[in-house]
Amino acid sequence: MTQPKRITPPFEYPIAYCIAGVDEVGRGPLVGDVVTAAVILDIENPIDGLMDSKKLSEKKRALLFDQIKEKAIAWSIGRASPEEIDTLNILHATMLAMQRAVQGLSVVPDYVLVDGNRTPTFGSEQGKIASQSVVKGDDRVAEISAASILAKVVRDNEMIALDKLHPQYGFAKHKGYPTKHHLEMIAQYGVLPSYRKSFKPVAAIINQ
Repeated sequence: MTQPKRITPPFEYPIAYCIAGVDEVGRGPLVGDVVTAAVILDIENPIDGLMDSKKLSEKKRALLFDQIKEKAIAWSIGRASPEEIDTLNILHATMLAMQRAVQGLSVVPDYVLVDGNRTPTFGSEQGKIASQSVVKGDDRVAEISAASILAKVVRDNEMIALDKLHPQYGFAKHKGYPTKHHLEMIAQYGVLPSYRKSFKPVAAIINQ
């Protein structure tokens, strides 16, 4: 199994440089928070098997989830609510959730690597934290892989919990994404408070 490598920021840095990886889960679903995670790994205590969370089985993600929390120097979960998503739009809400994840770390990183093609501004009481976006970072950077796993497991568990409250919608299966069955269930049973009302499929049902 190929292990992601640390991406070198665009300048020289000591081997002990403290890097946080950040990723998100839940931009596409119609319901629930967009969830982000920030992780600072311990290079002296590596974790085998890290990769893009979508390429891992549910069982393997759960095992790695526990290892990351146990072995990482620091980790944090951030989120933005459906109300914030409706107010800000999903992109800006995701950036906000990423900022919250980094702010929640017990250790202030020297540098932040973010999955994707853009990064928000990160900062602390000590000043701005440099950052870099990495396309397909969840497959290329161990810290981002770890963050993707934490965010994925947290959000999936929230969908499973929502499924227990409203089993007719099938959240445990589709995780809130706009599948044909999901859209049919919204049309039949209505829009719950946790739905993102600005998303077109939800707005169309509300406006019917």
